[in-house]
Amino acid sequence: MKQIFYFILLIAGFSSIHSCKSLLDEEGNPLLDLNNTGGLSGPRALYREVTDKDTIAEYYYSGLLVNKVITDSASITDIMYSGDKISQINFNGFLDLDGNGKLDKDSVSYTQLFTYANNSKIQLISENRSIFRRPPPVPPATAPGPQTLLRKEKTLYNVYYNTGSGKLDSIVMKNGPDAAGTNFAFTAYSRTRYTYVGDNVSKVVRLYGPLAIGGGYGPVTAKYSYEYYAYDDQISPFTLLPHAYKLSRLLSTTINDKESLILSPNNPKRWSVTDLSPPIPSPIVKSTNYVYDPQTYMTKGYGVNYIYKPQ
Repeated sequence: MKQIFYFILLIAGFSSIHSCKSLLDEEGNPLLDLNNTGGLSGPRALYREVTDKDTIAEYYYSGLLVNKVITDSASITDIMYSGDKISQINFNGFLDLDGNGKLDKDSVSYTQLFTYANNSKIQLISENRSIFRRPPPVPPATAPGPQTLLRKEKTLYNVYYNTGSGKLDSIVMKNGPDAAGTNFAFTAYSRTRYTYVGDNVSKVVRLYGPLAIGGGYGPVTAKYSYEYYAYDDQISPFTLLPHAYKLSRLLSTTINDKESLILSPNNPKRWSVTDLSPPIPSPIVKSTNYVYDPQTYMTKGYGVNYIYKPQ
């Protein structure tokens, strides 16, 4: 009888936060409840990132390898492997390209191909991207037309690692419009530099500018700094995701560097973003109080809950 009563309490507690979320994953395995004081013992996988209102990411696996991510209910990332290394990532869905906190109505499709150096580190990521938009209705029609191609882009990311520590050091991006009937040329660049305290990312600086004729770097037109402070000594849920996928997530938009904390094995209790262009930069600071499970994995931070499943 006590076991039945405990089970009812478990379901009620879970439903109070995630009324529409299942206690089982897609294979029927029990998930780690955020309010379950017992935690999850043994190997685990990250299954969901959820807020109190919605699921923002759900991870699917083939054996031990994550092969699909569904975000915002309408966007799908398919992950392909060569052996145990990610070789290609395809995305179809919606992104916040302008950084206003809302998904754009324009849909995005891109394919990223990963090239590795002899040391098995990522050396190059090449991307082909298409952006689609629904044209406004033409009277007497009242509904927008079907999604039509708005523009295409090509992007190349050169990825560099510190030869001593093996940590990600910098990423150089080149981007340009891929217009039919024209000779392709990269027209813009960005350079991103990563700084660490121990194994954790402490600062990311990214600068942007145009490429000069001949491919040289033009003057910097924008510069942003992201800093991460007060790391705990507990385990980040993102340690369970492959490095190549995390890079792809950071590079999904040109202004997604605020998520660089996903590269760290621990969790920063405070982070800031600063536009370095104004004469007197004014950082925007955010902080959180984390929640952990008994196995020291973080289960809640910055308004996001992390749900695990047995591996």
